[in-house]
Amino acid sequence: MKILAIDIGGSNVKFTLMTSAALEGVTVSKVPSGPEMTPKQMVAGVLEIAKDWGFDGVSIGYPGPISYGKILMEPKNLGVGWVDFDFTKAFGKPVRLINDAAMQALGSYEGGSMLFVGLGTGMGSAMIIDNIVAPMELAHLPYKKVRTFEDYVGERGLQRLGKRHWRLAVADVVTRLKAALVVDYVVIGGGNAKRLEELPQGAHLGDNRNAFVGGYRLWDARTSIRNAGLAAPPSSERRRKPRRKN
Repeated sequence: MKILAIDIGGSNVKFTLMTSAALEGVTVSKVPSGPEMTPKQMVAGVLEIAKDWGFDGVSIGYPGPISYGKILMEPKNLGVGWVDFDFTKAFGKPVRLINDAAMQALGSYEGGSMLFVGLGTGMGSAMIIDNIVAPMELAHLPYKKVRTFEDYVGERGLQRLGKRHWRLAVADVVTRLKAALVVDYVVIGGGNAKRLEELPQGAHLGDNRNAFVGGYRLWDARTSIRNAGLAAPPSSERRRKPRRKN
């Protein structure tokens, strides 16, 4: 398949055409985003460049929670109108939506159990065990002094703490999460990952372009994405009915 893989960010929307789960020879295009960008504007900007690419499907990494192929919340750093927007109609092709951190996690996965931590404006996270991807929202869990993980390792934490203490916080957070979730390894990605000088034991640096590999892998039959739209939500009708009392 030829997959148009799109990674939506607060400053730019990056996208490319993936014909395999490899980055060799891949050229990434981008259009500016920003706090006023609507989904309609995003689609128009991407198609202006990609209209003749001949893709079969579209993968979108969205900066927010996704459940069963539906956007649950409007993005913090973009315009409005994303919830309930019909991307399939807009692109004219089948579309699969996934949280942006989960898409990069999927592209970074090398087997076993893995935790992905994305260091950017906030803190993205996802976990993969035996090709089953579970998007997570660890960023807002309490950490220290009435602050969250994101308050320490996100962009606000970097600005407040300075590089030295921010790096110490990243090492501590990653070590705690790895131990708590009992994963084989951790991949650290996101725009600020390059600011790290040393990595915690059991962690290695990711590549932001792996988001596009993840976009391609979304269409692999061996991949299962929890709550990402590759399966219908459980029907209430399937729940076991209580037995009647005699």
